[in-house]
Amino acid sequence: MGIVNRELAATMGDVDASGSPKGPADINLAAQPPAVILMAGLQGAGKTTTTAKLARHLIEKRKKKVLTVSADVYRPAAIEQLKTVTKQAGAEWFPSTAADKPLDIARAALDHAKRHYFDVLLVDTAGRLAIDEALMKEIAELHSALNPVETLFVVDAMQGQDAINTAKAFKEALPLTGIVLTKMDGDSRGGAALSVRQITGAPIKFAGTSEKIDGLEVFDAQRHAGRVLGMGDIVALVEEVQKGVDIAAAQKLAEKVKSGDAFDLNDFLMQISQMKKMGGLSGLMDKLPTQLTGGKTPNIGQSDMDRAERDVRRMEGIICSMTPLERRKPELIKATRKRRIAAGAGVQVQDVNRLLNQFEQMQGMMKKMKGGGLMKMMKRMGGGMKLPGGPR
Repeated sequence: MGIVNRELAATMGDVDASGSPKGPADINLAAQPPAVILMAGLQGAGKTTTTAKLARHLIEKRKKKVLTVSADVYRPAAIEQLKTVTKQAGAEWFPSTAADKPLDIARAALDHAKRHYFDVLLVDTAGRLAIDEALMKEIAELHSALNPVETLFVVDAMQGQDAINTAKAFKEALPLTGIVLTKMDGDSRGGAALSVRQITGAPIKFAGTSEKIDGLEVFDAQRHAGRVLGMGDIVALVEEVQKGVDIAAAQKLAEKVKSGDAFDLNDFLMQISQMKKMGGLSGLMDKLPTQLTGGKTPNIGQSDMDRAERDVRRMEGIICSMTPLERRKPELIKATRKRRIAAGAGVQVQDVNRLLNQFEQMQGMMKKMKGGGLMKMMKRMGGGMKLPGGPR
C-alpha cells in the first residue's frame, strides 16, 4: 500500500529529479503588481466561489491586497454573487454589468488595480454547461489582453472521467498553469485529479474542502493520495483541530479540571461549540482513515452521521435553554425545570434527561482525571470513545 501511495502521489503532483513527489504548489505571484490570476472552467464547477476563497487565501496567507472582477456577462446572478462572496472574503470588488463587454471589463479592472496599488487581480470568467467555440475564443482573448501570471482551471472533483474532455478543451485554448479541484468534501475522493493532471500537465494547486469561505487548501499530492486510497487525511484533521480549537479556552478548562473545580454545562457547551468549528462530526470523520471509520459500510453510513449531527444540535439547543445558574449547578434541574427547558428547546423531557446523563458521564470522567495529566486523559478517552453508528 505504501508503494501505491507513493506512486499515486507522484502521478498527481510534481516530482523532483529522483522521482519523489515535491511539496505543495502554491500560487506564483512573481510579477510586477498587480499579478493577474485568470479563473477558467465550466459553469457549475464553482469558479465564482473559488475566486473568493482564493482571495481569502491570498489575504490571510500571503498578506496581499486583492481585487476581484467578474467578466461573466451571460449569467445574470454571477456578478452579484462575486460581489457578495468577495465581501465575505475581505477583498475588494470591481463593479461590472451585463451590458459591458468582457474585454472592456477586464481592462478597466486592470487599470483600476494598477492605479490603486493592488497586489493581485482575480478575474472570474464566464462558463458554459458544455464546451463551445465562443467560450474558448472569449477566454483566449482575455488571456491575451491580461497576460496573467496564473491561469487556473477550476474543475468539479465529482465529474470523474467526464473531466477529461473539459480538460483537453481548456488546455488547447489556454496555457494553463494550475488546477483547482472543487467539491472535495463530497462523496468523490477526487479521482478526477489523476485524469486532469495527466491531460493538462499542470500541477493541482488547490482543493475546495467545504462551502465555507475558508474552505480552500493548498493541494498536497501526498495527502490526497491517502484520501483516494482510503487512508484518510490525518494532517488535515490536525490542522482543522488547530484552526477550530480555542487554545486559551482549552488550557483554562484543563487547569479547571486539574484544580478539582466542577466541570459544568458551560464547559460542556464549549466542547460542543469547538467541535462545530472543526466542521462537525462529518467533517472530522471524512478525514479519518476508512480503517477507523468503517468506510462506506452500513455500520457508519450517512444516516448515522446525520443523526449524530442532529443530536449535537439538539444538545446545544437544550443547554442554551437553561438559565446561567442551571448551567453552573445542573443538580438543581428537577422535573419542573426539565419541562420548562424541554419546551424552550422544542424537545421532549426524555431528551433533557439523556443530555444530563451524558453530561454526568463526562463530569465523572473529568473527576477521575484530576491531577492525572494529559497522558492519562488521552488513554481514558482512547478507551472510552465510541464512533457514531458503531458498537454500543
